[in-house]
Amino acid sequence: MASLLLKFSVFFIFAVAAIAQSPAHQLPVVDLGYELHRAFSLNAFTGLYNFTNIRYAAPPLGKLRFRAPVPPASGNRSLIQNGARGRVCPQAKPLWETIAPGFLENYLTGQPFDPSLDVPTVNVSLNMKFPGLDPRITEDCLFLDVVVPKKVFDGAQNKNATSKGSLSSALVAHNKNGTSEQRLSPVLVWLYGGGYSSGDKSGVSPAGLIRRDQQSGRDGFVFVAINYRVGAFGWLAGDGVARDGTINAGLHDQRLALEWVQTNIRLFGGDPTRVTVMGISAGSGSLIHQITAYGGRKGPVPFHQAILQSPGWQPKLSRADQQNAYREFLHMLSVKTLDQARNKSSAALIRANALQIAASPYGTFTYGPTIDGDFVPRLPGQLLAGGQFDHSLNIMTSHTTNEGLMFTAPYNFYPEGLTRLLRTSLPGILDRVIDFAVKTVYPALFDGSSPYKDAVQRAALAVGDVVFQCNTNWVNRAFGNRTYSYLFDIPPALHWSDTMYTFYPEKGTSVSEGKVANVSVAFAIQDYITSFVHESKPHSSIGPMFEEYGPDGRIMDLKVNNITVVKDPTQNERCDFWQPAPFYGGA
Repeated sequence: MASLLLKFSVFFIFAVAAIAQSPAHQLPVVDLGYELHRAFSLNAFTGLYNFTNIRYAAPPLGKLRFRAPVPPASGNRSLIQNGARGRVCPQAKPLWETIAPGFLENYLTGQPFDPSLDVPTVNVSLNMKFPGLDPRITEDCLFLDVVVPKKVFDGAQNKNATSKGSLSSALVAHNKNGTSEQRLSPVLVWLYGGGYSSGDKSGVSPAGLIRRDQQSGRDGFVFVAINYRVGAFGWLAGDGVARDGTINAGLHDQRLALEWVQTNIRLFGGDPTRVTVMGISAGSGSLIHQITAYGGRKGPVPFHQAILQSPGWQPKLSRADQQNAYREFLHMLSVKTLDQARNKSSAALIRANALQIAASPYGTFTYGPTIDGDFVPRLPGQLLAGGQFDHSLNIMTSHTTNEGLMFTAPYNFYPEGLTRLLRTSLPGILDRVIDFAVKTVYPALFDGSSPYKDAVQRAALAVGDVVFQCNTNWVNRAFGNRTYSYLFDIPPALHWSDTMYTFYPEKGTSVSEGKVANVSVAFAIQDYITSFVHESKPHSSIGPMFEEYGPDGRIMDLKVNNITVVKDPTQNERCDFWQPAPFYGGA
């Protein structure tokens, strides 16, 4: 959920060696109906076409701010788009992320740390300065990328396609139904994480994952990465938004992009009947909200499989908390209504969002999905328990051994730390629930009888349970235990640390092989993912048989030197306690 820069948890954007871009007139064009879009590049090293920055929604500006997105209008079809301008949605980072790396390094290496370290959570100065903005940042950010092997793209084109005008028919993929001549490949759609406050579609490269897939003798798959609005732009709630906007606009962004895939991915060689979605942290947390969307009342979701890596969100039930965040955002803008906020400049909105999220209490990000009575009628854990979701999907889940530590403040060294943490993370939580959690669910026992050895580990386990790992347990059980799951157990096994294994790079890129502890584990994870994408069942020639989760909760335990089958540690009474959402009396 966070993107902290740690020695042992590296977040990166793959640089690709030797990008050889063919002359523009030699790159293929897809006819999306509303626009023509040309591939930006063909990478000579990887053999991948990159169709980048494809618009999937109208600009969410002016009256469309804080509302569900709408499809794009038809543009100037005499102009071929090529995605040359980068697109990143407005970003924000909490100040506690500046403290966390040092604290984590000291704690994990047994060095002393200052337990009083914290960040101001109120009265952030309106004159606070921020680093210069990424030039790609714009509110007009609802774009996606499609990366496809040349063989897949070329093989899927209708040999009898014809086109009018000056475009060569051999280079144009038309927006029409496929024929028996088309050979379509499965699709993998990626949703980034970032605490629902940051992240963008260019954060990972699929090159290594596709290459590993091709080494098995397959042609590869079509990879799609989407942008969705984050921070206040995508997750502002409160009464004003309920009256004159759309709560959870970010979820609606994702849904429109997934519907775009169903409509258009055939043009790139992708099979719309074989779409797997994958995300990590906020990305997979969003996907669980998609799986439970509308309580399952509106039929199948626009995908067929899901790979949920460390799905996370902070449960938000308190209307008072939503309203406070809404009023604070308006205060940062010096306005009183949502309509007045819509009329502010983009620069003012971006700054207000950054100021508000900067002051987020330690381990939190202010914004995220919340109950809206429509797309999110109840918390996902409750919906999963009640069978209110799309049951037709194939599911693979994962979590790390140490999910919560990254979001655990130094103050948890003190005996009262867990009480403070629960109040901070779950505003409005009932006193009796805190009392039961502190005394019974996570008792302060450090004598070997508990799954933690000190107060910091105790708090980290609570965070990990509430925000991340219990979500995987609830999903596995909801799907009748007919799922697949793995545990990333390579120390320190922090949240997000398996990402570098999932997207392990090609040789010749700028990312050194030393970033992963064991290349074989990276290849095994990639095998599990790509075989699931193609066959709905994970397997690897270099790892043991990947067993179904089953009633015994069997998961693959990925350690630095071996992979074994173990019982899922999330099959416990703690996750049973949290699933009914007892924070506010089981509301």
